[in-house]
Amino acid sequence: MRRTVAVVSAGLGSPSSSRLLADRLSAAAEREVRELGDEVEVRVIEVRDHAHDLVDNLVSGYPAADLKGALETVIGADGLIAVTPTFTASYSGLFKTFFDVLDLLDGDALADKPVLIGATGGTARHSLVLENTIRPLFTYLRSVVVPTSVFAAPEDWGGAAVPDLLAHRVDRAAAQLAGEIRRRDAPVARDPFEPTPFADLLGAG
Repeated sequence: MRRTVAVVSAGLGSPSSSRLLADRLSAAAEREVRELGDEVEVRVIEVRDHAHDLVDNLVSGYPAADLKGALETVIGADGLIAVTPTFTASYSGLFKTFFDVLDLLDGDALADKPVLIGATGGTARHSLVLENTIRPLFTYLRSVVVPTSVFAAPEDWGGAAVPDLLAHRVDRAAAQLAGEIRRRDAPVARDPFEPTPFADLLGAG
């Protein structure tokens, strides 16, 4: 079976530590999915590329073509990797806006979808953001968030003191994501932009 993993990276720079972590996680997830016997395609979404379109969508209610494609990628994916920088002990506003727009478009977009969450920050003291803020967001969206979340602080990239700790967390989280993907059928293709039939609207009333 061919699987798709969507990767949402909300880093503001280019390159960013969030994108570096997203790439580590997606490479590990791709390897784990293949080891379970499935083909896999990884599709990366840089939220910063859609910043203006996200604001426009909140005002107008309609996504631009590029943003529409990004949202459809997440909706149609077998699994999701979501990585944000830490700002003021929380996810970034850009990260939250992307998932707000996704939820406004399709309230079931992430229901029962396996999700691996990651975050970056200037100090390991921010690592609780994953459990205090990011995991509850995806639980609200009815995702299946894998038990292992991954936080990367500056010392994780240098590797001088604890070179294997980040790699261990990445591998464990990726294996959990691949296992959740394997347990599910491929998502049924659907168009979130298709108008609701008038008869259905009458029935809903």
